[in-house]
Amino acid sequence: MKALVYGLARSGRSAAERLDDPVLVDRSLGNEDDLSLLDGVDVVVKSPGVPGEAPLVAAAQERGIPVWSEVELGYRLLPDARFVGVTGTNGKTTTAELLGAIFRAAGRDVAVAGNVGTPLTSVRTAHWVVCELSSFQLEDVHELACDVAVLLNLEPDHLDRHGSFEAYRDAKLRIFERSRAQVVPRGSGLPGIEFSADDELPAEPRLRGAHNRENAAAATAAARAAGIEDEHIADGLSTFAGVPHRLELVGERRGVRYVNDSKATNVAAALRALAAYANEPVHLILGGSPKNEDFAPLAAALGPNVRSVHLIGAEAERIAQSIDGHRDGTLDVALVHAASLAEPGDVVLLSPACASYDQFDDFEQRGDAFRAGVVELPS
Repeated sequence: MKALVYGLARSGRSAAERLDDPVLVDRSLGNEDDLSLLDGVDVVVKSPGVPGEAPLVAAAQERGIPVWSEVELGYRLLPDARFVGVTGTNGKTTTAELLGAIFRAAGRDVAVAGNVGTPLTSVRTAHWVVCELSSFQLEDVHELACDVAVLLNLEPDHLDRHGSFEAYRDAKLRIFERSRAQVVPRGSGLPGIEFSADDELPAEPRLRGAHNRENAAAATAAARAAGIEDEHIADGLSTFAGVPHRLELVGERRGVRYVNDSKATNVAAALRALAAYANEPVHLILGGSPKNEDFAPLAAALGPNVRSVHLIGAEAERIAQSIDGHRDGTLDVALVHAASLAEPGDVVLLSPACASYDQFDDFEQRGDAFRAGVVELPS
């Protein structure tokens, strides 16, 4: 099989390593528009960052050449593994990693892979795979079949890429194609095993916030569907400490706590962060690159506990149309400004409600910059 690998970021490089003499296509190579590269190609393996309307992808589809996501290739390379797939607008990584902790507590041979972190094609062997699946990855699956498929939530996101909420939703729901058990939010109207934040759990999770209790309820339902007993679920829930860049306490200076929630790349995620700190004085850092979101719900959610708002990045001016805040421009300026206004007992919260690509490579680099900035503040 001759494969063309389109996109050489983390997952694309991993896919290329698993294929014999692949054709490599990437912006850095300057060959994205060379349609002759498709000659003799049997399949295109597309990185999630490559849109479906890219000329090379469109040409492949016109020629009848299958287009796979990297997770489709990874799935086919693990024919003996059992899969738990996790998707949703928010909470995917936390829930997937929590499931990994639960499976390990039960003594299961498990790999956690997918959208954030380890590419699925880099997993060589595992009895169980917990795979985080984004809408971009699910667009191009064909045989991927989850033993347990989890949908955490569905709220508007990535509309700049999908064009409409309906198209985004349809991509997410592809996780249920060929699945054997479905885990869905209570009240979603979808068939399957329902969960909610109010569920009785085998143990209380260590993670803060109602949204993380909901993630824990989803993980509990999925683990039970996979045959794991409650004593092991309890072990995982009570020991799992969370994932970086998601309500991560990165430091305390002069009685002020600094929380890195850089993964809050949409309004819904920022609303969850605000709810987690609703009873504490908060200085909020918002802004970044656009995703065509409406900031009015965020404006409506800002209670009297939000003592100051600091706007950064390309979306600062548009956010300012709904939210009165300091136009600090960059993260480093906003952090220092927020720190100067904060008093002991306050929380400086980076929960941007935006993507990061205007000033950073990704949300991880943004969160790392916030963490580094906190270290440099006077202690």
